[in-house]
Order: sequence, then C-alpha cells, then structure tokens
Amino acid sequence: MKILDIGDVAARSGLAPSALRYYDDIGLISAIGRNGLRRQFGPEVLLQLALIAMGKSAGFTLEEIAGMFTRDGRPDLPREKLQHKASQLDRQIGELAALRDLLRHVADCPAPSHLECPTFRRLIEVSMRRNAKGGRKRSGRAK
Repeated sequence: MKILDIGDVAARSGLAPSALRYYDDIGLISAIGRNGLRRQFGPEVLLQLALIAMGKSAGFTLEEIAGMFTRDGRPDLPREKLQHKASQLDRQIGELAALRDLLRHVADCPAPSHLECPTFRRLIEVSMRRNAKGGRKRSGRAK
C-alpha cells in the first residue's frame, strides 16, 4: 500500500494541510500514522476527499458528510438524502434561472423606466409570489 504524506495529499487534493488536519481531528478522514510530526494517509483518502468536496458543493454540512462514511472510511451514501438534496438543487436552479432572466431583461429593456415595462412588472410579481410561498427560509443568510 502506498502511504501518502500530508504534503502529498494536500498537493493532490488542492486542500491546505490545515484543512486535512481539521478533517482528521473531527474524524472525517483518518491518518494511518505519522512520520515525525507529519501525518500519513492511505491512498483511499483521495477518494474520501473528492466525495467530501462534492458533498460540500452540494450543500451538505461536514456533519452530514461524516455520516456518509462507515467507520473504516468507506462511502455509505444515503440514497434518500441524496435524492432530497437533488430536489432542493432543482428548485434552486429554477429560482436562479428566473433571477438570471429578470436581470437580463432589466439590462436589455428599452423602456424609459423599468416600472413602465409590463414584462419587468410581471417578472417582479412572479418573484414576489414565489418568495411569499411558505415564507421561504435560507440557512443563516439574509433574505
């Protein structure tokens, strides 16, 4: 088995050694030993780090991601949670597409005032209705 020094893992994963130490300290990844003060990892850590990065990009917390690995570090991906997250992303993509369309229209609208533009007013009304549905919440972000 090829043992990777923390510097090698950092170079291959693009993560800072401090992030790798943090992930090790919270149990997301596991060092298999040390060479002096430098942590050593097995080659499987690179797959784990790729899955962690994907999970973070998808909006999972580190705690949620930690639950996606068995005690020995193998992936145990919860299909139901992944389906739920994919549905959330679909909704977010729809919202972002609508916002993109609104911004493009505002940028290109020939009306002297956007308030005089019926398309702009319709897009704003749709956006207001969408935001009012269910009192949308965003985790820790200002609306």
